[in-house]
Amino acid sequence: MKIKAVLTQTEVSLMLGAARDEAQANGWAVAIAVVDDGGHLLAFERLDDASPISSYISIEKARTSALGKRESKGYEEMV
Repeated sequence: MKIKAVLTQTEVSLMLGAARDEAQANGWAVAIAVVDDGGHLLAFERLDDASPISSYISIEKARTSALGKRESKGYEEMV
């Protein structure tokens, strides 16, 4: 039997908080999505002034990275 590590809710909250802090420190109006390795949404937050479409984009970007097992930057370089 294979055993895999999974994110706890505490870890997800820490990740979301760190991403929020980084975005706010840089003045980025973004949406933040955290997904598991199956691409299932675990946490989401849209910061003030973020475009409504950023909600959809951030979730799909996170899902694509999880399912493809690579950072989204890797897809940017492929295009």
